[in-house]
Amino acid sequence: MSIPQNTLRGPKPPLKWAGGKRWLVSRLRSLWEPYQNRRLVEPLCGGLAVTLGLRPARALLNDINVHLINFFHWLQKGLYISLPMENDEELYYAHRNRFNQLLAEGRADSQESAELFYYLNRTGYNGLCRFNQRGFFNVPFGKYKKINYTRDFSPYREAFANWDFLSCDFEELHLEPSDFVYADPPYDVEFTQYASSGFVWEDQVRLAQWLADHPGPVVLSNQATPRIVNLYRDCGFRLRFLRGPRMISCSGDRTPALEVLALRNLPREA
Repeated sequence: MSIPQNTLRGPKPPLKWAGGKRWLVSRLRSLWEPYQNRRLVEPLCGGLAVTLGLRPARALLNDINVHLINFFHWLQKGLYISLPMENDEELYYAHRNRFNQLLAEGRADSQESAELFYYLNRTGYNGLCRFNQRGFFNVPFGKYKKINYTRDFSPYREAFANWDFLSCDFEELHLEPSDFVYADPPYDVEFTQYASSGFVWEDQVRLAQWLADHPGPVVLSNQATPRIVNLYRDCGFRLRFLRGPRMISCSGDRTPALEVLALRNLPREA
């Protein structure tokens, strides 16, 4: 079935993000609302479309991409971007070189790195976040006709006030038994170099098995490839299938992708 676009309340996701689940928030909200007094945990939080859509009072948000989490940490402080931001190819590659220089110097957690990360995300090709094996950002210039940049991120300060951000392997997270966990791993497709460490099939298996052991409510989403469907069924999840938009496609293909929602410890009528 097709899912209608959701109108988000409060600040919108601040970044372009491949595979973002903003379109899925309305369906997830109906699952979340009976548990909204609990902590929401996203072990692979990505661009925060879901958490910003659900607006929990408490949240634990983790992602293996340290640069993404550094950006969110600075949003918690009320980030204001002062560096030049233009849709210009020469400026883009200068800023990309500066960003990689900061990484090489061990300054990935600086405000300047956060500002550059935002600019590169908005200006680079298709909003991709891709790093080479050395850990350096290597997305080319995007060649958009027009880009609207944000400088003042102070509205995010209030929204993020009681949210905790971490960057570690998901199995290192300390879950509370009552936590409501929503996980949206990278699709089971060829491109997985979202961080320098990547996300491979063994990680898909680890995540599904880890979530199957959680005693609280769990919702897991992914592209419904045959082996993903078999994995989630084998781990005891109840499956739902739906059509979702292809938000970013290198080939230009916008054919709706078959998605799967995998549920555990939720009422059968949910």
